[in-house]
Amino acid sequence: MSHKITTNWKGNMLFDSDNPSGHHVLMDTDVEGKAREGLSPKALMLSSLAGCSGLDVVSILDKMKIDNYDLKMEVDGLLTDEHPKYYHTVILDYHFTGKDLNQEKINRAVQLSIEKYCGVMEMFRRFAEVKTNVHFHNK
Repeated sequence: MSHKITTNWKGNMLFDSDNPSGHHVLMDTDVEGKAREGLSPKALMLSSLAGCSGLDVVSILDKMKIDNYDLKMEVDGLLTDEHPKYYHTVILDYHFTGKDLNQEKINRAVQLSIEKYCGVMEMFRRFAEVKTNVHFHNK
């Protein structure tokens, strides 16, 4: 299996990239005096990590018949000081909010994503230390 994307330069520092699903994302960077129109490519990697693991967790919890929660993920990527700058450490915090949360099943779902299913997390492990935390917030 392979994924193929096409990325087109749209002028200035703006790029439009498609996805095998047919959807598009705009990417750019800070340029003094110019409005930002897209997402930073590096930060988009962090979003991909959260999205990949989040999809796993929600799917696993659905199979466990757990549906009384809200999920928010925060990812902090720490960059190296020297070029080429890359994330040397990534911290992924899962925040579950709800009433009477089943912490055991939620922790199990998160662990399955981290250890078995999330391919983006495995890619990150190849170049960064990945730390994860699960937080529970009762309504």
